[in-house]
Amino acid sequence: MKIMVKKGGPLTTLQDTGRYGFQKYGVLVSGAMDLFSLKLGNILVGNKAREGALEMTMSGPFLKLPAGLVFALTGADLGAKLGGRPVPLNRAVYVKEDSTLSFGFAAQGARGYLTVAGGFAVPAVMNSKSTYLRAKIGGVGGAPLADGTELETGELTAEQEGLKAVLAKTGGKPFSTLGWSVETTGLFTGEPIRVTQGLQADWFDNATLQEFFHSSYTITAQSDRMGYRLSGAPLHYRDSSLEMISEPVTFGSIQVPADGNPIILMADRQTTGGYAKIGQVIQADLPRLAQMKPGQTIYFRPVTLTQAEKALARQEEFLDHVKKMVQR
Repeated sequence: MKIMVKKGGPLTTLQDTGRYGFQKYGVLVSGAMDLFSLKLGNILVGNKAREGALEMTMSGPFLKLPAGLVFALTGADLGAKLGGRPVPLNRAVYVKEDSTLSFGFAAQGARGYLTVAGGFAVPAVMNSKSTYLRAKIGGVGGAPLADGTELETGELTAEQEGLKAVLAKTGGKPFSTLGWSVETTGLFTGEPIRVTQGLQADWFDNATLQEFFHSSYTITAQSDRMGYRLSGAPLHYRDSSLEMISEPVTFGSIQVPADGNPIILMADRQTTGGYAKIGQVIQADLPRLAQMKPGQTIYFRPVTLTQAEKALARQEEFLDHVKKMVQR
């Protein structure tokens, strides 16, 4: 099946779970900003969780979808409509007649994901379909979706053909859905972002650490897929003469540069960094962080490594439960 891109939207790229194993060569991981929503969307349409999806930032493209396509929308609410009818989030959708899928602007969250049964048939670059824009690799020509592009979908498994048959029998036009969806409001709570201790936390005195965890920060307009720049109470080293050699960084590392305003490294982060890391956003909270917009206020709360592991385990158990529901 082929999807026609009528308009590419402000920033729509193909992303999967990332390009791992090549950081030692200076190749970035990239991948989806909100991995939870990516995995959920893939599970809903019967794909492997790591399959590629369209990541849409703040708004989305205009797409001509073919009859017979099964897709799902997860993450931010971008006001999607298919053939003029609102499309529900977090459930499998079957296209009954060729129709245009359109999007408005994000009513809640910042990034939406569109997964299709069978995935997108694009070549993997270094074992990943993810788009890295600065290097122009992966995805669809290493670039955001362009007007007039054709996206081909992959082959369906027997299980996906079964899901498609069930959806095809359901009433409604121009699309039909199952009678249930998944609740994911936890992505958009105002709860503090949980943080474990950074590798250089001891470079900051107790007063500075208290300031970090009891002050609010604002995500600035200079934020993107590489990192979120924050403005707020400046943080300073206890000894200004301290220097460090660059070392590996990861998704959620919170660096403190010379001006004292923290930077949270995101999906398109560099492979190494030379600023002290005061904290590390826990993996379970990275999806919530990815759904925050410039101008939003952010708070941090310290947690232990054990608490971080339990939070991630609960998230994985939730996705596993959804997978079992889909397979019934």
